[in-house]
Amino acid sequence: MSVNELSQLVTYFKSNPWLLAAGLILFYLILAKLVDLFVDRVLYRLVSLTTITFDDYLIKFLHWPVVINIALIGPLHALYVLKFGPKVSFIATGIIKSFILLIWWITAFRLVNWIATRKFPVLERFGHLGQDLIVLFKNLLFIVIAVAGGITFLSIWHINLAPLLASAGIAGIAVALAARETLANLFGGISIFLDRTYKVGDYIILDSGERGEVVDVGIRSTRIRTRDDVLITIPNSIMANSKIINESAPEPRFRLRLPVGVAYGSDLEKVERVLLEVVKKVPHVVSEPEPRIRYRRFGDSSIDLELLCWVDDPRFKGPVTHELIKVIHRRFEEEGITIPFPQRDVHLYQP
Repeated sequence: MSVNELSQLVTYFKSNPWLLAAGLILFYLILAKLVDLFVDRVLYRLVSLTTITFDDYLIKFLHWPVVINIALIGPLHALYVLKFGPKVSFIATGIIKSFILLIWWITAFRLVNWIATRKFPVLERFGHLGQDLIVLFKNLLFIVIAVAGGITFLSIWHINLAPLLASAGIAGIAVALAARETLANLFGGISIFLDRTYKVGDYIILDSGERGEVVDVGIRSTRIRTRDDVLITIPNSIMANSKIINESAPEPRFRLRLPVGVAYGSDLEKVERVLLEVVKKVPHVVSEPEPRIRYRRFGDSSIDLELLCWVDDPRFKGPVTHELIKVIHRRFEEEGITIPFPQRDVHLYQP
């Protein structure tokens, strides 16, 4: 086709708006089909070569919305060419834009819902808190998508948003004041998750002195079970602003300090050898790091020392201490090592 013939064809199309509109719709339909073929035959093959599955599902979610969106641009372009009256153009373009918005609205909801159903190893470490945060963020994203979609829909139909935004601001202030404690606990739970202060299964010591195992970390509160099988529930706002000693972090093992006193006439080398032999036979005492003996001071009635050993889990602190005291007492009696008790010498002078 020569340049002159092409120029005549363009002039003919411009002089026939309906024919030009039909050509535009056909052009966008062909373009949408080409994009569909490209995604189906090229992109799917490329993402199948990767080891992650996220890109496969992302292409799957975006495939048809993109194709339909391109196809709907054709009628919009055709309406611009046909130049209907303001009222007809406004209604027709509003309907098409609303349909495009609905497609992406549904796609966003489906994508967020799919992400929320996936397993995240980082969140699983926090047990119930991790699941609660997933549900929380999913609901927040649903609200954001719904609000953004609603605002976009109203702007498409030229509805004044100022009164709605003012009402929403007043309602937001009222809700924030009424639920400030709940919000404080909510943000406290999020800060615990982000700081990784503790997780389910850790043994922690609170500011008030209670020691126990973390059995549940929720959005509102943390539950701790003490050694007396008492369940303590503490709001996350308090936990986030308190000093917490985590005996299970950064290593799961726990160092046990057992004070021992021996008589001044004892053979200290023998005492050290006996203690190291005894401690290695007690269950739950790890061999690495090795147990050790440290002499601390000359006491009033004894030479004071500490037996330092590492237990594989903080929950066995009490049972290991119990077992060590029994076996050390028995072994000291067998070896003739004396554990002295406080004594006083009283001297009587005859006047």
